[in-house]
Formats: sequence, structure tokens, C-alpha cells
Amino acid sequence: MSIQTRKSATITAHRIVDNVKKVIIGKDAAIERSLITLMCRGHALVEDVPGVGKTMLARSLAISIGCSFKRIQFVPDLLPSDIVGVSIYNQQKGKFEFSPGPIMSQVVLADEINRATPKTQSALLEAMDERQVTVGGETHPLPRPFFVIATQNPIECEGTFPLPEAQLDRFLQCVSLGYPDFEQEMSMIASQEKAHPIEALVPVVSPEDILDIQESVKDIYVDDKIRAYVVSALQATRNHPDVSLGASPRATLNLFRACQALALLRDRDFVIPDDVKDLAEGLIGHRLIISHASRMRGVDRRQIVAEIMEATPVPGAMRGIGLVK
Repeated sequence: MSIQTRKSATITAHRIVDNVKKVIIGKDAAIERSLITLMCRGHALVEDVPGVGKTMLARSLAISIGCSFKRIQFVPDLLPSDIVGVSIYNQQKGKFEFSPGPIMSQVVLADEINRATPKTQSALLEAMDERQVTVGGETHPLPRPFFVIATQNPIECEGTFPLPEAQLDRFLQCVSLGYPDFEQEMSMIASQEKAHPIEALVPVVSPEDILDIQESVKDIYVDDKIRAYVVSALQATRNHPDVSLGASPRATLNLFRACQALALLRDRDFVIPDDVKDLAEGLIGHRLIISHASRMRGVDRRQIVAEIMEATPVPGAMRGIGLVK
């Protein structure tokens, strides 16, 4: 990849971030994490309390990249066919025709995904992983780019169905917005006093630009020591005493690719150890299944990831009088 191509991809990515920041105030890290997920052809799980802007983040991102957008409200009586679509018999033509569901969009918001039954949640698995849906024995490819943003409320348990491990593992990253501070909340009031800023938001890039960025990410250089650092951290999750199920090999590939995307966003053509540290919690934490005894002691996923990253030797860091190899 030439320097000019990389610079162009970085500028395009920053243009998207700056545009979304017009709507989502003071949450630059969450915006960047969501964009990194898109740059890696992954999907994001936004876990946070109501009213902090989860839906606005998805809508703003879809508008900014000029992609089609659909919102699916997950409820207990939602059926898989309500997501992927159905085959309807056309009497005039004498054959079945596919009536596409909302999943056939470039950006899909799966709102409150944990309110649907496991059967309905599983309807997303094929779409997220293989970028296609099968209805009536026929396979239908999804549009490109394809990006799922799922939201869930972590504090409500009544009427919810926890996401199965296979579903969680298909989300490249878990993003949290959090409450705004005083100044940010004051800015929110000012920006929405007359009208919501999303009403004036316009696309700043095209879907083709996103596809180009996704290809550019693959050309970012990752040294063998960094690769070993990623693998060592992920393997440590499978041997941690507080974890009953560690991160999968898919998580290793996701972290590797996300580090490349972060380097591109930071206008670098190579990955550094800090990229791995910055992204580890969001990519690893939601995949870990903590043992029952550890949960009773109050151990959480964030704490476990922090311990693992602290214990994993950093490439190039000083150890005694030599370098870690």
C-alpha cells in the first residue's frame, strides 16, 4: 500500500468520526471503536443504560457513510422471518419470490437484542458471520458493506434472554458510551435546543470508500513480536483461574485486525503494542465466561482483562537489562 493510499484512507476515516461527533458529543472513543469495527468488517455490541445515545450512534454512522439503514426492535414475539424475510408464492408467475427482511440493509441496528428469544437471536448468526441469509432453501447475499450494531441494556433482567456464547463471539467489539460529564451534557442541551443535529447530518463518504478502507486495513504491517503478543494475551484467557471459558481463536483474529485498523486511524502503517492494550478490553471482555465462584466474589471481566494484559510481556519493553524478545 502506498503512502498516498494510506493517507487517503486515514483522512476518510477521520472525516467520518468528525461527522458523527456533531451528533454524539464527548464520546470520541466510542465513535472510534465503532468505526474500527466497521473498518474490520466486524459487528459491534453497544451495552449501556437507556438514553445515552446508542441508537443515535448507529443512525449517525449510517448517514455519514451514505449507507442504507434499518432498525429492528427486538421483542419476545419477534420471529426469525421478521428479520431475514420470507418466500411468498406469486400466483401470477407461478413461483415463490423472496420478500427481503430488514437484515438486507448495509447498516442494521438490532435494538435491545437480548429481549428476543434465542431462536430469533440465532437468525442473525448466519447473516453476521457469512454475510448471507438462507430462506426457502435459497441463499441471498447481503449488501456491502454490511454492519450490525446491536444494543442491550445491562441493568434490566426481566423479560430478557442472555446472548449465547456463539452470538457474543460474533461481535468483534463491545462498546460503551457511558454518561456524559457536566460540560458535555450542557453542550447537548445547546445543540438540541432548536432541532436535533442528526436532522442536518449528511453523508461525507460513500459505501465504496468504506470498502476501500476495509482493504487498506489489511496492508498495515504487524511485526511477528506483536503477533505473538496478541496470541499470548488471548491464550492467557483460556488458562485464567477465574475464567471457565476463554476467548476463541476468532477473538485472536479480530484483535489482530482491529489493531491494524487502529494503526490506520492513527495514521501509521504499522501496529505498536499500545494498540493491543487500547483495544483488548473491548474485544476480549464480552467473550469471557467467568466461573460461578469468581462471580460470587465480585470478579468482573474488565478486571480479568486488565490482569492478563499486565501479566503478558510487552514486546520491546525493558526486563532487567535486556529487551523482551
